[in-house]
Amino acid sequence: MAIRVLLADDENLILGALSALLALENDIEVVAEADNGTAALELAGTRSPDVCVLDLHMPGKDGISVTRDLQSAVPATRCVVLTSHAAPGYLKSALEAGARGFVPKTTSAQRLADIIRDVHRGSQYVDPDMAADALSSGDSPLTRREADILTLAADGAPIGEIAQRAALRPGTVRNYLSDIMGKLEVANRHEAVHAARRYGWI
Repeated sequence: MAIRVLLADDENLILGALSALLALENDIEVVAEADNGTAALELAGTRSPDVCVLDLHMPGKDGISVTRDLQSAVPATRCVVLTSHAAPGYLKSALEAGARGFVPKTTSAQRLADIIRDVHRGSQYVDPDMAADALSSGDSPLTRREADILTLAADGAPIGEIAQRAALRPGTVRNYLSDIMGKLEVANRHEAVHAARRYGWI
């Protein structure tokens, strides 16, 4: 029986090319395609794929969020996260969410097909270079709450708005941001956002 695969990527060219190339494999059937995370989650519930291949960054829900939700809703479905952003924090987050594969978009369709087969059989695959980068960079120095505050600050919102969205006092938000900048050894919150994103910590 063919391995039922769902593909999700907001870049239509990549989505179409992957679908066409995987369709050439005798033991793989692409049963659904989605261009955003929300649609991928809905389609996974109705099409019952064996393996979901999810872009890390998509509108609606990202690949890590979809993976986490699927582990609760459809635990038999295994997820592979595809990314062009190899920030170490994303790898850790994907594995914690339940992903069985973490693969760069530079991977060939033939290699991806092999990874899908391995994951379907119960194996786990993490790109060796990404794994090495993650090990050498260490864990995020930010607490979960600090990461949440920095995420709220990422769009340049004023302190008062961040405080309102986080249900905190403005002074508390300033203290959080000061601690974050100290931990990341940067001069301001904009540099903090840039640094945290570079390592995939937010």
